[in-house]
Amino acid sequence: MINAIVLAAGKGTRMKTDLPKCAFPILEKPMINYIMDALDKTKVEKRIVVVGYKKEVFYDLLKNNCVFATQENQLGTADAVKAALNYLDDGITLIIPGDTPLINYEKINSLIETELALKKDITILTTFLDNPTGYGRIIRENGKIVRIAEEKDAYEDEKLIKEVNTGIMVVDNKFLKEAIHKIDNNNFKKEYYLTDLLKFTTDIASIILDDNDILYGINDLYALSRVEDMVRRNILKKHMLNGVNIINPESVTIYPDVVIEDGVTILQGSFISGNTIIKKGAIIGPNSELHNANVLENAKVKHSVVYDSRIGKGATVGPFAHIRMNAIIGEGNRIGNFVEVKNSILGTTTKASHLSYLGDSEIGNNVNIGCGSITVNYDGKKKSKTVIGNNVFVGCNSNLIAPIEIKDNAFIAAGSTITDNVDDNDLAIARSRQINKKGYAKKYK
Repeated sequence: MINAIVLAAGKGTRMKTDLPKCAFPILEKPMINYIMDALDKTKVEKRIVVVGYKKEVFYDLLKNNCVFATQENQLGTADAVKAALNYLDDGITLIIPGDTPLINYEKINSLIETELALKKDITILTTFLDNPTGYGRIIRENGKIVRIAEEKDAYEDEKLIKEVNTGIMVVDNKFLKEAIHKIDNNNFKKEYYLTDLLKFTTDIASIILDDNDILYGINDLYALSRVEDMVRRNILKKHMLNGVNIINPESVTIYPDVVIEDGVTILQGSFISGNTIIKKGAIIGPNSELHNANVLENAKVKHSVVYDSRIGKGATVGPFAHIRMNAIIGEGNRIGNFVEVKNSILGTTTKASHLSYLGDSEIGNNVNIGCGSITVNYDGKKKSKTVIGNNVFVGCNSNLIAPIEIKDNAFIAAGSTITDNVDDNDLAIARSRQINKKGYAKKYK
C-alpha cells in the first residue's frame, strides 16, 4: 500500500488572518487542493491529512477525499506524523507539507518509484539553493546522507552547504513506526523534527529536485502572491503548449480548473475563472471576465462579463454586455453593447444589439429586441416571466410588463408599454397620443 501524509495542522501566524495557512486560496483554489490534485495523478492509494488549527475548515474543503488525523498541539513535524500512524496501512508513505502547492505529480511519482525500487528506509527529495538560509542542510559523508542539520541547530560550516531538505520524503512504514518514537526535542526550537529519523538509519536514498520554484515557501501574504503568480504562469504555459493563442499573457489570468480547447484565442486583459469551458475557435477578449461560463465553438466575447451562463455556437457578445445567472445565449445570437441578460433562454439568430435588459425571459428564434427595450420582471414583491415566440420584432424603447407572452410573428411598436398578451401575427401599440401645445415652449426658456 502506498500512503500519503499531508501536514496541514499549522496556523501560519505570519499570514495574519484566522484562516489556516494550508487553506489559503491561490487563484480561488485552496492551497492544499493543489497537493490533492497532484496526488490524484500519482500511485498514492490512501491519504491522511494531519489537521489541527481550525480543522473544520479542512473537513469542508476535502470532505470524503481523505482520512483526517488531528495534531492537538503543534509540537513539530514528527509529532504531526505520530498523529497519523494509526491510519497507515503496511507499505510505504509519502510525507509532504501542505504548503507546497507547486509540487507536481511527476516528481512525487519519481520519489515513490525510487523508494519502491531501492527499498530503503527513507528516500528524500533534496535540492541545491544559492541561498539556503532557513532550510535544513543535507549532511553527507563519503557521498552518503547521514543526517539533516536544521538551520538553527547547524554549525557555521554546515550553514555553507547548499544542498537542502525539501521537506518531502518517502519512508518505509515498518521503520517509521519504530523510529519515530525515538525522536526527542533536544534542539533549539524544542520541537520534534521529522528529519531526526535519519539518526536511526543509514539506509537512505535521495533524488534531486531540478525546479526550485516548487520549493518556494509560503509564510506570509507577500510570499503567497509570489506563488500565485508562479501558478498563473504555469497555467498559461500549459494552455499555450496545448494550442491556445494567448495574446499578451502577462495581462491574462486563467484559473486552474478552466478547460480550454486548442484553437481558442484569448486576448489581453481577460480574466477566466471557475469551471469555465471554452470550445474550439472561440475568441475571448480583450478585457473580458468569465466565471463558470460555457462558451461554444466560434463564439466571441468582447469587453464583456459572463457568469454562470452559456454562449452558443457562433454567437457574439459585447462589447460591454453582462450575461449572468444561468442565461443561455443561443446559436448565432448577437448580444451587443450595454445589454444585460439574466436567467433567460434565447433561441437561435436572435438579436439584442444595444441598451436592453432581458431578465427571467424565454425568447424564441430570430427575434429582434430593439434598442432600449426591457422585460419588466419585478413588481417590487416577486419576479415574473416574459415569453417571446419566434420571429417577433420588439421596437425600440418598449417595456414588456411580466408576466406576459408575445406569440410568434408579433410586432411591438416602438415606445410601447405592453401589459397584455399579444397573439400570433398581431401588431401591438401601447403609447399615448401625441399632443402639441402651440407656443408652450416659450414658457420653459
